Amino acid sequence: MTYARIAGTGSYLPENVVTNHDLEKTMDTSDEWIRERTGIKRRHIAADDETTSSMGLEAARRAMEMAGVGADDIDLIVVGTATPDKIFPATACIIQRQLGVKGSPAFDVSAACSGFVYGLDLANRYIQTGGARTAVVIGSETLSRIVDWSDRGTAILFGDGAGAVVLQAADEPGILSSHIHADGQYETLLHVEQGVSVGFDVTKAGGAFVKMEGNAVFRRAVATFDLMARETVADLDGHLDDIDWFIPHQANMRIIKAAAKKLEMPMERVIATVDEHANTSGASIPLALDQVVRSGKVKRGDVLLFAAFGGGFTWGTAMVKF
Repeated sequence: MTYARIAGTGSYLPENVVTNHDLEKTMDTSDEWIRERTGIKRRHIAADDETTSSMGLEAARRAMEMAGVGADDIDLIVVGTATPDKIFPATACIIQRQLGVKGSPAFDVSAACSGFVYGLDLANRYIQTGGARTAVVIGSETLSRIVDWSDRGTAILFGDGAGAVVLQAADEPGILSSHIHADGQYETLLHVEQGVSVGFDVTKAGGAFVKMEGNAVFRRAVATFDLMARETVADLDGHLDDIDWFIPHQANMRIIKAAAKKLEMPMERVIATVDEHANTSGASIPLALDQVVRSGKVKRGDVLLFAAFGGGFTWGTAMVKF
């Protein structure tokens, strides 16, 4: 049987940093208030000439360099994003051209904060069934462009960035298991209410910005992490000690701690980078993964658990032997 393993990781963060103290100057908030409720200290914001594709491209290049693969080796590109460059073509196609890859499937996955886990699940299935041997899976977001910077309920939470992995066919399991889900009944708790078929009206109150019912989203996220924990326990036959590192979606520290509690995972084994780059949606898990891989904290042979929850609502987990 053919399996898929992570051969390389990469990430990119814009140079422009907006701290909590910067936000104090433009809205009714404070560094203490933000850190207490979210754990966030700063967020990276894309420059005018930076896009979802340009950041995703840089993350992909770094992952490919680590994996030792070139454009000719890539036969699948999947981008998880809620903020594509254009309605079409897919951001994956734009990155494909910039990488110099020709002819391979390239498509976007729109699953909000779960986009990377969805993409990983799909790429894993492509490789397992012989549809690809080397895939690039990217999470990239320019959320700053759909944030209302006068709304402290959302503006403090989000940032821009990208992360990527190279998946390669292998004889031994790398992606040990993965599960993806959605429940559309919660659509309006976290959404951007304007779009293509319903029309854009920039004069409408709120514009095309993220809208969120924070308390309801928090409660639903915690409840959903309980479902994820049950699936994970089933995959491991109850042996949670087999997981070396838990790398959740970096939404905010309150949700991360609640998720860790559901999994009975000590915080010493939880990777949390949300303080440095805020919620980067589909980019947050591969961003965090690349940081801890390059720092040497995560090593070959470690077993990792990814878990994400996002608007839709969507959610998913992936257990990976790195």
